[in-house]
Amino acid sequence: MLTLATDLDALTRFGRALADPIRCRLLLVLREAPAYPSDLADTLGISRTRLSNHLACLRDCGLVVTVPDGRRTRYELADPRLGHALDDLRNAVVAVASDRTCVDVDDKGCC
Repeated sequence: MLTLATDLDALTRFGRALADPIRCRLLLVLREAPAYPSDLADTLGISRTRLSNHLACLRDCGLVVTVPDGRRTRYELADPRLGHALDDLRNAVVAVASDRTCVDVDDKGCC
């Protein structure tokens, strides 16, 4: 059974991963299919060094794993349920009003 601290840690790691647009794009690409770093760099239009840093973050967050494939290494989502979670988040975000990021933005200056 997961503890509250573990749940909070998992959500914090997921939030950290989603806080960067490149990592979001990486997760969405990997949601479609596993991929090799060179292909990911080409798909995202970023350098391999920059990609490597983002993949390391996603690995550290426990969201992606590496799979040896001969002399190459393939990346994929650590758990297929992450793809479903990303779909659910995308659908939830679409339901948010586009003119405001948060209901208290004027009063509290949040978001």
